[in-house]
Amino acid sequence: MDFLWGASTSAYQIEGAVAEDGRGPSVWDTFCREKGRVDNGDSGDVACDHYHRMEDDVGLMRELGLAAYRFSVSWPRVLPRGAGRVNPAGLDSYDRLIDRLLEAGIEPWLCLYHWDLPQALDDLGGWANRDAAGWFADYATVCARRFGDRVRHWATFNEFSVFTLFGYAFGWAPPSIADQETHLKVIHTVNLAHGDAVGVIRAHVPGAKIGGVHSFQPMRPQSPSPEDREATALFDEHWNLAYPDPQILGRYPPRLARRIEPYVQAGDMARICRPLDWFGINFYAPVYGRAEPTSLWGFAFGAPPDDLPRSDVGWPIDATAFPQALMTARDRYRLPIYVTENGLGRRPGADADLNDTARLDYMQTHIAAMMEAKRQGADVRGYFAWSLLDNFEWGAGYSSRFGLVHVDYTTQARTPRASARWYAERIRAERLLTL
Repeated sequence: MDFLWGASTSAYQIEGAVAEDGRGPSVWDTFCREKGRVDNGDSGDVACDHYHRMEDDVGLMRELGLAAYRFSVSWPRVLPRGAGRVNPAGLDSYDRLIDRLLEAGIEPWLCLYHWDLPQALDDLGGWANRDAAGWFADYATVCARRFGDRVRHWATFNEFSVFTLFGYAFGWAPPSIADQETHLKVIHTVNLAHGDAVGVIRAHVPGAKIGGVHSFQPMRPQSPSPEDREATALFDEHWNLAYPDPQILGRYPPRLARRIEPYVQAGDMARICRPLDWFGINFYAPVYGRAEPTSLWGFAFGAPPDDLPRSDVGWPIDATAFPQALMTARDRYRLPIYVTENGLGRRPGADADLNDTARLDYMQTHIAAMMEAKRQGADVRGYFAWSLLDNFEWGAGYSSRFGLVHVDYTTQARTPRASARWYAERIRAERLLTL
């Protein structure tokens, strides 16, 4: 097939086995144990038990006809303290996953970082410590040397802006800090880490196709007031531009550039801006911004229009914003685009019967919108549904379900939903058209 159809997951959200086979603790293990941080006191301790059920899950992917699977490597499973001693059992576990995927005819797309920083590195300052760029490069070297003979597509980070805003500006995720200086340092260090990792992968994986995965959404002011418009413009720089602009264009967006300049050293922008092969977009809905003088940066999430439909978990639904995101990325960054996440979250009781008509409608309308953007000239080359499985949804715990496949967390039984069956048929139909 010319167009790549797949699904995505992440390590902490599905693997479980957080204290098995030498894995060290991550910041999310620590965060989940702090009272009140996660809905219902949930954690990723067991999650979908994918660590033990990997082969069955690859079988599910094969049944759906997936051509690709985007997963993340758990940094603390590979390097329990984030640096130093490598954990052979951790590397072996990803060897098995990659080998099973290839045997099933499914292309592995490896993401190095999906938010699970080793706790030992956070104790040393985490992403606010400029040395973290080197720590990440060393981790990327371990992965590139071990998996580069079989993995062609690599992502450095998943949703740079989300984990840094939520962790260092809003205080909603680990390490739960809200401090401007720290946040600015983090933005720049993460960009350095991305650039250093790109260099490492290029050096160790001939022919690698490398990109970054961005939460990239149209940003709209809640109201036409000058205050909301200006706050939303700054929010847009933090949410959409703070990472792809320096990584691809070699510069920070203007409002942010003035603030981050004290942390930029000679040669930094050349380290950050390395040639990339693709641009990953995670799209769910447009983001509405508003002025909030009491917030760290003077902006906050605003309310969508009252007439805009919302999902069970309160997110707006607006497929018309999807082509806007794709065309903006095309015009600004001029790279092939892969939609690396798109899906609908529902409350656990809303689709217990597995007939998830709301998710099915969401997927149909968003895929149609994506294909319209492709016809208009957006170089969209693949779509990864979020998510293959119901999973641990960060601060929402298990109160939000995004899976094409339902997971019974008591028995760990997997049952494909109607959306999964529809997606499988869509993939089969596309494959037949290309024969």
